[in-house]
Amino acid sequence: MVREAVMEGRRTVQNVTKYILMGSSSNFGNMFSMAGASLFLPFLPMLPTQVLLNNLLYDASEAGVPLDSVEAEALARPVQWDLRLIQRFMLVLGPVSSLFDFLTFYALLHLFGAGEALFQTGWFVESLATQVLVIFVIRTRRAPWHSWPHPVLAGLTLGAASIGALLPLTPLGAFFGFVTPPPTFYLFLAAAVVTYLALVEMVKRMFFRRIAPR
Repeated sequence: MVREAVMEGRRTVQNVTKYILMGSSSNFGNMFSMAGASLFLPFLPMLPTQVLLNNLLYDASEAGVPLDSVEAEALARPVQWDLRLIQRFMLVLGPVSSLFDFLTFYALLHLFGAGEALFQTGWFVESLATQVLVIFVIRTRRAPWHSWPHPVLAGLTLGAASIGALLPLTPLGAFFGFVTPPPTFYLFLAAAVVTYLALVEMVKRMFFRRIAPR
């Protein structure tokens, strides 16, 4: 009984840490991107209602984190709240998120000739996709294909990303100020997201091997 309580406590701390690592790095990156975009854009990079919707879908996608499994090696030793780890992770992974935001900005402006509405739509879709899908990489120190998430977490994450991508194609999208992106934007989005996740995996391995080894 005592052992089960200890294991459940360790699992809880590990899952809370997953959420904080992902949230802090993504939010830091998005704030940096928003500040950078405001320096050269004559309009808001994203409308307030779009930011709120983005946050709502993001939070809904993470509702399954408490159910997620934790690897045996992470439960084998006592755990503690490590604020320094969280700070370092945020400062290392946050700029990776911003890098792909700025890549999206460039593509929207120079490849797709985006005006205000298309720019806001494109960044909404890209930022939400990268924010929620990165949980598959950050939730484990293993390679993501060697550690599968809980089905509820996977379903909510994929569902939130799908809603964000498809909402501009529906009549409801106009209510939030979205317009329909060109089909080629979704090709760019798929390539950008896959590349982003691959880069995050590489940086994550470097981080836990050199900056924050066990």
